Amino acid sequence: MENPKMDVAGEPRPSAPVLAVQYAARTLRAGGRVRLRDGDQGTELVATESLLGDPQAEAAVPYVRGSVLALSGERLASLGLPAEAQATYLLPLTRNDLAQGRLAVLADPTTPVAQASPILALAEPTSRADALAAVELCKLAGLLPSAVLLPSQATASPEPAAIGVNDVLAYRRLTASSLRPVSEARVPLADAEDVRIVSFRPADGGPDQFAILVGAPERQAAPLARLHSECFTGDFLGSLRCDCGDQLRGAIRRMVHEGNGVLLYLAQEGRGIGLANKLRAYLLQDRGLDTVDANHHLGFANDERDYWAATAMLRQLGIGRVRLLTNNPAKIAQLERYGIEVAGRVPHIFAANAHNRDYLRTKAVRSGHMLEVDDLQPTKNGSTGPRLSVI
Repeated sequence: MENPKMDVAGEPRPSAPVLAVQYAARTLRAGGRVRLRDGDQGTELVATESLLGDPQAEAAVPYVRGSVLALSGERLASLGLPAEAQATYLLPLTRNDLAQGRLAVLADPTTPVAQASPILALAEPTSRADALAAVELCKLAGLLPSAVLLPSQATASPEPAAIGVNDVLAYRRLTASSLRPVSEARVPLADAEDVRIVSFRPADGGPDQFAILVGAPERQAAPLARLHSECFTGDFLGSLRCDCGDQLRGAIRRMVHEGNGVLLYLAQEGRGIGLANKLRAYLLQDRGLDTVDANHHLGFANDERDYWAATAMLRQLGIGRVRLLTNNPAKIAQLERYGIEVAGRVPHIFAANAHNRDYLRTKAVRSGHMLEVDDLQPTKNGSTGPRLSVI
């Protein structure tokens, strides 16, 4: 894909393909159809989520020979199939599958596994670019990662939105690379009076991302840094289901103690699956799944986040070397892979409570976070105390 063009002020402006991806994602969210172009080939897709709970919508999907359902390996594995994680699978569809509502059964995470079993054995892993792009576009739209793919001759009026496969697959990296600072102001906080906030905006006009600067970290050889993914429920509502609010405010207090630091507030809610899907995962956790299995049941990876945007922001702040405040080895690995030197890791650990104890244990045991969970038992007030220790 081409690089963003520059306007007269020297700022990047979005290219037509980037805007087309945005429009295609909005079309899917509204229940519409999108045409994916791959060279001379064309495929149309409908997000499976738009069919859930609406038999009429599913019946309106035309059956065309060669129609398939794209699902992630995580979703299929949650249904009992030995599928490979981070792979995309295709299931051939028949006219009866569409007529009998099997699409919703396969994609709906609330559906009992037994109902989905008849056609699961037909699933095959695929490297088809249109299938990979279809699942990615559903993720970009904040939907469940599943789509019905139809041969392009299935076109009905009105004409569907159209987008190139490669444009979809390149979208995240391109928009992250286009982040530029657009405003900066001093914002004294309750725990930190010497604070500046810098707003970064991508060239496609997507959500702003923010750098919270305590003191003058850009003047340090290796300032303390924290990569913090936004969490509406934890950061703003004080949710007890996660430790995000504690991590956010604790990181700023730690930076005040150090005299400087930079916290990047990144637009990737719910480990990258979005708030609506995070709430779905919470529902599944209430039914007995842990946080990893809940994500897989929805069709997502354990962690969908990418830190290319963080590296772009750090570089523009003049910071190329950091001491990273984290328990997550994936953050260290990604920053180093993308060219930011991690001079050291600083543990970032807080007391668990009765609501997030199992969540923290799962992060340590299944997600590889550098924590130990020592038989946490809630006290009378619901707190377990500082029972998490660094490995």
